[in-house]
Amino acid sequence: MARGKIPRKLTSVMGEMYRTIGMTEAYEQYRTLQVWNEVVGETIARITSVEQLKGGDLYVRVKSPSWRMELNFRKKEIAERLNRAIGQEMVKTVIFR
Repeated sequence: MARGKIPRKLTSVMGEMYRTIGMTEAYEQYRTLQVWNEVVGETIARITSVEQLKGGDLYVRVKSPSWRMELNFRKKEIAERLNRAIGQEMVKTVIFR
C-alpha cells in the first residue's frame, strides 16, 4: 500500500484555495457566518438567523422583539466572541432586526 499525504480537513483546503484565488475576505465572511451557532449557543441560535456580513456589519434576524432587545445589550460581547473564534476582526457591529 502506497503512502500518500496525510488527509487534511476540507476547511483548511478551502481556506488555501480562497487565498490562492484572491478571495480571502469572502472566505473569512463565510467562516464568520458558520461559527455563529457555536459562539452564541443553542438557545440563541434557535431564535436567530444570520442574514449577511457586509462591511463589518453582521445582520441577524431575531424571531421576537424581546429577544432582539436582550441581544442588543449583548452585541458588543457577541462581536468580540465571533472575532476571537475566527481569529481576526471581521465583525465590527452586530445589527439585530
